Amino acid sequence: MPKALPVIDMSTPVCCTPVAAGPIDDAAALEVALRLKALADPVRVKLLSLLLANLETGENGGNLAATVGLSESTVSHHLTQLRKAGLINSERTGMNVVHHAKRDALSALCVVLDPNCRC
Repeated sequence: MPKALPVIDMSTPVCCTPVAAGPIDDAAALEVALRLKALADPVRVKLLSLLLANLETGENGGNLAATVGLSESTVSHHLTQLRKAGLINSERTGMNVVHHAKRDALSALCVVLDPNCRC
C-alpha cells in the first residue's frame, strides 16, 4: 500500500524558494509535491484547462462532467482534489456549485518550479 502524504493547508498559492534556485527544505518540497500530485492525473489537467478557458464565468460540475464524459460524482472527486491543492475555488450559487481556476496559484507554482517562468 502506498504511503499517504500528510495533509497541509494549501488554500493559498505555494510560496517558497524556487526549486531551480537550489536545494529546498522538506516542508517546501512537500508543499510543491502535493500540488503537483493533484495535477498528476489527465482528467484533472483537462478539468483545470476547461476552467482556465472559462476563467471569468467558471463552470458547474454538471457541464464539466458532460464535457469530459464522466459521471458527476467522479468529476466532483477530481474537483475536490484540485480544490484541496489550492488550484481552484468553488462557490455555491443557488442549486449549483460554480468552480473557478485560481490563476494566481498556478502562476505561483510555475515560479516556484522556475523563477524565470513567464506565466
